[in-house]
Amino acid sequence: MTTTNKPTNTSAALLIIGILFFVFGFVTWVNSVLIAFFKAAFALNNFESLLVTSAFFISYFVMAIPSSWVLAKTGFKNGMSLGLIVMAVGTVLFVPAAEMSNYPMFLLGLFVIGTGLALLQTASNPYVTILGSPDSAAKRISVMGICNKVAGILSQFIFGGLLLSSTTDAKDLSIVVTPYLIMTGVLVGLALLVRFSTLPEVEAEESDEAAAEQRSSVWAYPNLVLGLVAFFLYVGVEVMAGDTIINYGVSQGIEMEVAKTFTTYTLYGMLAGYVVGILFIPKILSQQKALNYSAILGVVFSLGTVLLHGYYSVMCLALLGLANALMWPALWPLAINGLGKFTKLGSALIIMMISGGALIPLLYGDIADRIQDTQLAYVIMVPCYLFILFYATIGHKKSSW
Repeated sequence: MTTTNKPTNTSAALLIIGILFFVFGFVTWVNSVLIAFFKAAFALNNFESLLVTSAFFISYFVMAIPSSWVLAKTGFKNGMSLGLIVMAVGTVLFVPAAEMSNYPMFLLGLFVIGTGLALLQTASNPYVTILGSPDSAAKRISVMGICNKVAGILSQFIFGGLLLSSTTDAKDLSIVVTPYLIMTGVLVGLALLVRFSTLPEVEAEESDEAAAEQRSSVWAYPNLVLGLVAFFLYVGVEVMAGDTIINYGVSQGIEMEVAKTFTTYTLYGMLAGYVVGILFIPKILSQQKALNYSAILGVVFSLGTVLLHGYYSVMCLALLGLANALMWPALWPLAINGLGKFTKLGSALIIMMISGGALIPLLYGDIADRIQDTQLAYVIMVPCYLFILFYATIGHKKSSW
């Protein structure tokens, strides 16, 4: 990626991108509170309540490739502004949904929010790399990740306090109207800020196709295909660890007043993982070794969630945040390595795999309802982490089928 019209104040540009990453985290992680709130408000089972994550994350599958078409027409800066406006349309849909007590309309609002977010993320991620020295890009990515997770933590305290308090009437859907109208105003304001900011425009560089052996199809690269599966599973278990933990805590006999903060524990674990990445990678720990250890931790904490009880089980689920933190940056270079002219398509396919957050938690909810055991259903995470471990150690090295 290269830039045109590069701003004289890079710090101001990075501040704007940091604010956007904060928005990503706030909007994404508030879903865990909505799952618990809607489950009580509409008397839903686990599967039905987890449609919140499905409606939100399936938009990435739908929008990944169309986003590149939109950005080609609008440019990256205008594309970010458009993404924020689309998100604002989604948040304002919560108002009629609350007035009509209509769960499907809430899900539609979440899908629209996710659609705007997919476009916004596709456009904003390149800025983290180009706004500063390439040598310090990894550090900037980690800082943006911290912005994302701090926002997620704040969303739990704000929305958890509003929607899951012991004084809140679970049937009173109107309680979501004011906070979502405020979010709408913030998103529109940010859209105007980005539109009239001095952010540079991004231009895509042509990939160095001579550096890689070119094949007839993107599917001829095992490291990408297996990487897509790894990404799908990783996002699925990451969303499960954060979005199901509140209801799971309640199912373990813990009061909602306590359980409503449990997603913050997952996010604290992810923050710790980012700090480890900043301090130890690559000087002490290689990115690939970090992925290996993360997958092993994932297996251990998944088994702990299934085999232990009460707070101990919940804490193992929360500690999956630590196991998941370094997976995205570690998986990405392994999956796109050597793709040459297929690099852009491969990257779009990876973004589509964020839909793992739509389907794997839903599978968990279905199993939990069928076997009437929210704890044992978490066993589906074990093969997910085992596959990621396989990819980290063997799968990414495959050069042919």
